[in-house]
Amino acid sequence: MSVILYARVSTTDQTIEHQEAQARKAGFQIDTVVSDQGASGLSTKLADRSEGRRLYDMLRRGDTLVVRWVDRLGRNYQDVCDVIREFMRRGVTIRTVINNMTFDGATTDPIQQAVRDALIAFMAATAQAQAEATKEAQKAGIAHAQTKDTKYRGRKPTYDRHQYQLVREMLANGAGASAIAKATGLTRQTVIRIEDKAPDQAEANLLAWGL
Repeated sequence: MSVILYARVSTTDQTIEHQEAQARKAGFQIDTVVSDQGASGLSTKLADRSEGRRLYDMLRRGDTLVVRWVDRLGRNYQDVCDVIREFMRRGVTIRTVINNMTFDGATTDPIQQAVRDALIAFMAATAQAQAEATKEAQKAGIAHAQTKDTKYRGRKPTYDRHQYQLVREMLANGAGASAIAKATGLTRQTVIRIEDKAPDQAEANLLAWGL
């Protein structure tokens, strides 16, 4: 039985190493890391990514698949639901680093199965909604930045884009400011500022400073 971490990054400011370090810090004993770089989770299904296909071939009954959160599997609602259910049918346990969620096919109780499947659907829908909201915020941020005097960039953010995205994801998942600060290395006050700032303004600020 193996513990396999699947990591995915879609932008240059994200790293596979950060996702692995986060998983190990959370106590996961990782045997193998499978990763896709520069792969969109919204437009590309897991089975259509080179290492995603490898993951399908590797996983066996009794294995544990670890992901930072379900959005690493993908940000397409239907694909994420299909992937998790397919792996559960194979006897694979799926665990997330954020929120320490566990999904498996062990239960035969129909009520527990319904609750589990509803939670999977909710998390998959959240992943897609976050991706679409981020795209819209980026568009608005670019437009906002273009209407401003390029000589004035405002105060430089104390966080990079990866940290910003992780904060927004964890906030959406109900994490508190203190837990987010610990996970991202930011101060609690910075997390609160990110929470209070409009997404298009945050995007404009990051773009203005090339972050």
